[in-house]
Amino acid sequence: MDTYLETGRLALRRFTADDADLLIELDSDPAVMRYLTGGDPTAPELVRERYLPNILAGYEKWGGDLGLFAAHEKDGGAFIGWFILRPEPEGPLDEVELGYRLRQAAWGRGYATEGSRALLGKAFTELGVRTVWAETMSVNHGSRNIMEKLDMTLTDTIPTPSDMEMVEGSEHGGVRYEITKEQWEQQETPR
Repeated sequence: MDTYLETGRLALRRFTADDADLLIELDSDPAVMRYLTGGDPTAPELVRERYLPNILAGYEKWGGDLGLFAAHEKDGGAFIGWFILRPEPEGPLDEVELGYRLRQAAWGRGYATEGSRALLGKAFTELGVRTVWAETMSVNHGSRNIMEKLDMTLTDTIPTPSDMEMVEGSEHGGVRYEITKEQWEQQETPR
């Protein structure tokens, strides 16, 4: 496995053209898709024809440093989902989004926090990133808790995109959290 980043329990790698089935399986779980599509699965052809090619094109665009990364347990190698660290399509490379989508079997085990914390470290120490942001629905308390564990700051509320209005809790909109390199360095410095 061509490892992008390792933590104590996880190995993150770049996706390959052979990984469509992993993404299809992940996006077919209604609980995983609850706050994204209201539980509807992503069509397999959409994963194969649009999503996976876009992921691979992102590695080309950003030199393999930014994008969407497959996450596997180091003990046994099970695929648990993905993490994202990437800018907006035409955005500056020093302002990137942090996110994750994990299989239900991986929930509640601290993987989202562990992987996200490691990505913040890589972003701020190796990739020249200045600000990392993350967005979720206001009612997605699990993701919000992780952002708060990472010492990210709630900076804004955001309207629900029209393609997500059918999702439970969409009337409450979304939230944006951010952390700057300076904030991250302060929390990493022993007090």
